[in-house]
Amino acid sequence: MSKAGESILRGARQALAYAKGERDGFVAHVPEVLDVKAIRSRFGLTQAAFATRFGFDLRAVENWEQGRRQPERPARAFLRVIEREPEAVLRALAE
Repeated sequence: MSKAGESILRGARQALAYAKGERDGFVAHVPEVLDVKAIRSRFGLTQAAFATRFGFDLRAVENWEQGRRQPERPARAFLRVIEREPEAVLRALAE
């Protein structure tokens, strides 16, 4: 695996540990609000294709984009990584 892929996986493991309360002193900077539609639009994907590519439930993506719900903290963190490092995420999720 590439260094970037290892870095993404290490960060994901740290985020999971933090979410489970297993890490002290780790600060996750997760935005309160994200424009999911703008993130998805950068990829030129439909809602269904975006959901499939990144492992989201289609209804969740629809609800986020239509303002009925906001992504929960772990989803916002993942969306931020998708927004800022899309190539690394795609490499990390590739089979």
